[in-house]
Amino acid sequence: GYSFAFLDFPFKRLAFGVVVGTLLLPIEVTLIANIETVRDLGWFNTLQGLSLPFMAWAFGIFLIRQAFLGFPGELQDAALLDGFGHLRFLFRVAVPVSRPIIGSFLLIAFLGAWNQYLWPRFAADRPEWQTIQVALRSLSQRQITELNFGFAAAGLSAVPVGVVLLVVQRQIPRGLTAGAAERR
Repeated sequence: GYSFAFLDFPFKRLAFGVVVGTLLLPIEVTLIANIETVRDLGWFNTLQGLSLPFMAWAFGIFLIRQAFLGFPGELQDAALLDGFGHLRFLFRVAVPVSRPIIGSFLLIAFLGAWNQYLWPRFAADRPEWQTIQVALRSLSQRQITELNFGFAAAGLSAVPVGVVLLVVQRQIPRGLTAGAAERR
């Protein structure tokens, strides 16, 4: 998101269009390539293999780019005068100012990863690394007389999401609307 907002490079608009265009692809299209990448990195049956693909999501790039485009140009000019390079400006100025937007994206990525069924089925094969959605599916396949266990488990699986949403409910609208103004 930072590079699309602050850096100039050839075919920047085309590259951004391609990144945003990946939002149109369903997970099934990229599943095999993503699984191969996770295996090559040694992340199969690990927490990072289950969660990090949701952090490198085109929606996050778009959201954070929009937040950075809302920065006043004077902030970057002042940082340049103080001798800040791109990395120092990113971590000392851009990220602290954009904390609500980054927090909102992390929440959206968490909810996406929490509710994912297909990705954990392929990114982990050990039962201890299966997510709550996979466990709920296995509970729903039990005998019809034991449906109450499935309903109870589904209710319990919603508790962490509800707690997270209650804790950050005031920051969500601010984080999602902070990047609404476009820089000229």
